[in-house]
Amino acid sequence: MAAIIFYRLSFAQEYREIPPLTKDDRVLILSPHPDDEAIGVAGVIQKALKVRARIKVVCYTNGDNNEVAFIIYEKHISFKREEFIHVGEVRRKEAISAMTYLGVNKDDIIFLGYPDFGTMEILTKYWGKTKPFRSFMRRSSKVPYPECLSPGAPYVGESILKDLKKVIFDFKPTKIFVSHPADINRDHRSLYVFTRLALWDVGDKIKSAQIFPYFVHIPKWPMPRGYHPEAELNPPSNLTDVLWEKLLLTADEVKAKGACISFYKSQIEYNPPYLFTFARKNELFGDYPVIDLTSGPANGFCWQDVSVPKDEEDSQSAVHGRKGGISALAYAKTKDNLFIKLNLKHRIDKTFGISIFLLGYNKNRDFATLPKIHISIGMFGMTIRDKKQRVSVKGARISYKGNALILRIPLANLGDPDYILSSARTADLPFGQTAWRILKIK
Repeated sequence: MAAIIFYRLSFAQEYREIPPLTKDDRVLILSPHPDDEAIGVAGVIQKALKVRARIKVVCYTNGDNNEVAFIIYEKHISFKREEFIHVGEVRRKEAISAMTYLGVNKDDIIFLGYPDFGTMEILTKYWGKTKPFRSFMRRSSKVPYPECLSPGAPYVGESILKDLKKVIFDFKPTKIFVSHPADINRDHRSLYVFTRLALWDVGDKIKSAQIFPYFVHIPKWPMPRGYHPEAELNPPSNLTDVLWEKLLLTADEVKAKGACISFYKSQIEYNPPYLFTFARKNELFGDYPVIDLTSGPANGFCWQDVSVPKDEEDSQSAVHGRKGGISALAYAKTKDNLFIKLNLKHRIDKTFGISIFLLGYNKNRDFATLPKIHISIGMFGMTIRDKKQRVSVKGARISYKGNALILRIPLANLGDPDYILSSARTADLPFGQTAWRILKIK
């Protein structure tokens, strides 16, 4: 039986070998759009099938909101609702053809049908007693595809979380491959967050699974573009604090991955070299470590730093003609408050502001009922929204210490959480590719 080797690339370039997949493994592939499962993990799928491990492939959306690819593929311009539904059906059939080519049973391919490019809005705003999110292109507020897991499900957070929990609870995976929280595509990031929420919700009912996030959309990565089966997929240089792992593929597996990708004709015509760039001699995975927050001595501060890569500062400078807005980000807590510190390269003004999302998770409370906080800091002060409503949060404030902006928000206003899912960005460019980070509250 061929071994599966994952290399952990730390700053010392150390690596470890993960035990090979076995027939006892249950491998869950979570794909944001039809084609991500092929370009991200077609090698994993092949290795799982070779050892007769159980496998499920789940597509989060049908990828029906890529209007540029749609126009190029269909050879005409149309913005009729039926045309976008048609594209979603085309992409669903492409995924089935590609996965069955690799050997996945058609019954093990599941489609959820949530709105392409709308799931981040649902995650942060559409919970509880609210009208569902409405897809702009499809002009729909519910899953329109009869072949999906929950046809007719409204576009709200509860629907997505329910479907993912059902898949995870029924399948009981031992390994989960899911899109990365630093991927610049909003659906990729939201799928990671929803997956974490689903796993926390079912955590006491099934054994824990290993999670392997994979990358697709990172600026100027991977390079060079095109089919280079002899080349290696290396980590993006501007994500320095990710714990990297990679899976080595045989030459035959790389060739089969390239053939699998060729089934996605609707996407290949839009940018012919791009998808084949991922058919290389390895697949890459990595995640951020969980940030453990503990109260400091005598209720003091114990800051946990998050690095800001120099490459990102340089890219901000090139675009805006000045140094990037943030040079460091750190989190801390006291008994009752969460603190976020951002070291600023220049003052907040009309062209530079800060946006922070904070989603608290409490294992004893329904996540749908918990606050979904969005904090905007600009030259005129701070505004806080809970989902779609502007709110006043007693005890929340911003202060300055030298070049550092420090935000305080009471933990009670986040639902007295066990975990916080946090994403911070600036108005000039995404900070850390707007990566979502997990804060563990102790």
